[in-house]
Amino acid sequence: MERKIIHVDMDAFFAAVEQRDNPEYAGKPVIIGGDPTKRGVVSTASYEARKYGVRSAMPLREAYKRCPEGIFIPGNMEKYKEISWELQRIFYDFTPIVEPLSIDEAFLDVTGSQRLFGTPEEIGRRIKECIKEELRLTASIGIAGNKFLAKLGSDLEKPDGFVIIKSEDVEELLAPLPVSRIWGVGVKTEAYLNRIGIKTIGQLRAIPLEYLEKIFGSMGQELYNLARGIDNRPVQAFSEAKSIGREVTFEEDIGDIEKLYVSLLDLSQQVGRRLRKSEKAAYTVTVKVRYQGFETHTRSKTSQVQIDLGNQIYEVVRQLLDEMGLRGRRVRLVGVYVSNFISASAPRQISLLDNRDSRRRQLEDTMDKIKDKFGEDAISTANLLGRKYTRE
Repeated sequence: MERKIIHVDMDAFFAAVEQRDNPEYAGKPVIIGGDPTKRGVVSTASYEARKYGVRSAMPLREAYKRCPEGIFIPGNMEKYKEISWELQRIFYDFTPIVEPLSIDEAFLDVTGSQRLFGTPEEIGRRIKECIKEELRLTASIGIAGNKFLAKLGSDLEKPDGFVIIKSEDVEELLAPLPVSRIWGVGVKTEAYLNRIGIKTIGQLRAIPLEYLEKIFGSMGQELYNLARGIDNRPVQAFSEAKSIGREVTFEEDIGDIEKLYVSLLDLSQQVGRRLRKSEKAAYTVTVKVRYQGFETHTRSKTSQVQIDLGNQIYEVVRQLLDEMGLRGRRVRLVGVYVSNFISASAPRQISLLDNRDSRRRQLEDTMDKIKDKFGEDAISTANLLGRKYTRE
């Protein structure tokens, strides 16, 4: 049986949520990212803001120049995650084969769902209706026989689009589209193809496989196939996140190592709390540092014992940071991540520091209970009070 795949992509998700929850924002340019007078980038822009040329990943200051009347909002990731879970619940009502690509888009393989829910078109329309009725949001949907074409379809008629790509229409549909529409063709590949006179998918289709492989190596075969609408990748059912982490960008580049330590302690405690809430422990800790000019370095260490406390994470982070040797360089961003998970209920490796960690665990468990009841800012360790230097 031919695969039937649906790609669901929410329309300007973060901005749309804020417009939904704040009726006074309806029809106005909403820009998620934070204070436009400070350093940062646009996370999401409403379609009203996009008319001014505002796009995701654009510096906030540039967005303000283009759209000074825009409504700039820092955003609320916890709220967006909760809505994303509701969105996925809708998906799972129609198929167990769901592959999330991000917080606001996913592939659904509905090949085996047709006997229960009807044709792929009927399933797609029911999903759109559920999203609109239950979440009061809109999504664009693409339906096709493979992932590439389904994702392409969801992007063709945004916002609130609904596109079905039939096998007999693929050649005609793809031919006039720019090569940038092909999955995996980034800015550099597009520029190279344009330089040699290949601007459309139809022109790419005319290039022999041997020539594409000579230029692009193994990617040549992929370009050859996608230009013909061929994509044999299956939808991969959801798998657990491979890492948990937090990172922050400083309002001004920091060269003071003590300020970096304070920020890393704050991040470590946030990551530890997320670990415990997910009922996991980790073995591997990674620190990420971005300097001026966006030069980025990471370093990791794997422990012999399970880690799920903020102070445990911070001790490893301090060691990794000291090993990196900042050499007086100014830092733009720092991040803390943990990975290599194990269930928190698994038997623990005995540590020489077990008594100390037991006291820490009692402290952090107590702080967790207070935060669960009164909010994340209800309590903090004394060495963080009034000394946070980070902006998320």
